[in-house]
Amino acid sequence: MTATILSREKPVLTVDGLRTYFFTAKGVVKAVNDISFTLQRGEILGLVGESGSGKSVTGYSLMGLVDPPGKIVSGSIRLNGTELVGMGEKVLRTWRGSRIAMVFQNSIMMLDPLMPIAGQMTEAILVHEKTSRRQALARARAALVKVGISSPDERLRAYPHELSGGMCQRVAIAIALLNKPDVIIADEPTTALDVTVQGQILAEVQHLVQQDNIAMIWITHDLSVVACLAHRIAVMYAGRVVEEGTTDEVLDTPRHPYTQGLIDSLPGQNARGTFLKQIPGMTPSLLALDDGCAFRKRCSRATAKCVSPVPVNTSLSGHMVACWYPLGVSDLKGADNGYS
Repeated sequence: MTATILSREKPVLTVDGLRTYFFTAKGVVKAVNDISFTLQRGEILGLVGESGSGKSVTGYSLMGLVDPPGKIVSGSIRLNGTELVGMGEKVLRTWRGSRIAMVFQNSIMMLDPLMPIAGQMTEAILVHEKTSRRQALARARAALVKVGISSPDERLRAYPHELSGGMCQRVAIAIALLNKPDVIIADEPTTALDVTVQGQILAEVQHLVQQDNIAMIWITHDLSVVACLAHRIAVMYAGRVVEEGTTDEVLDTPRHPYTQGLIDSLPGQNARGTFLKQIPGMTPSLLALDDGCAFRKRCSRATAKCVSPVPVNTSLSGHMVACWYPLGVSDLKGADNGYS
């Protein structure tokens, strides 16, 4: 069972109606299509979905790193009450790494192969504040220790190619922590690592979030990862959040048929010797989305009504589902089902 966030202070991050589109020669790709969520300090939000669901584009949008032909066309991103959408690049550059940071999936690509780790870490500090290189180096060393790297002085002298994949990923997380940002976005940072190293990093990340009261968004396609890491889960499909709630609610009592399909496809959900369950069909083209449910052609519960704009229903506990026919809810308008 995951930890519970007891504090309900003002959210550190508020995303409201965010839409990020890519204007291509073939048409408009609605990569992120009207998503909203909040994030508290000390909280980990797991952003889950299959490839092409819009998870990574959401992360890049929050960082202001969407390049043409992509563009945030509407919506709001407020970090501690300050609006980031429309903020000038010069100002936004000072926020990246200091107030909001990102850990990418391929850390080796993120690190400069021609510069030792010490130079890269101290540079990440000196670009945001005036301090001596000696102090910056001391902070870099402390950050490596914090993420579980032994012999930090030796690692600081090393180049990225001299470190293992797991070590490089720890360095990337350490760099994200250097300036004590309010929010860290982790885009599948453990996908390429073996299970043992992955487990170690997940445990370290969970400890760091609690210790430093950092808010984190963990982007992944792997439900088993967020099951032991995240406090809340937001499930994305075709650019939209189709279900959101506490980790226990979403995994124990999924309401959206897509979420149930993801859970059913996990190897542990099938009897020994049987074929893995899978969601039929393919993800729809983001060039041809309408206002109806994007999952309807793959859903056994779909009817003609699912062509209409999908209602967003939220239980009294905050468990949200965007579906005409949620699982386990017989009457959405009934007063006794906890939804409104």
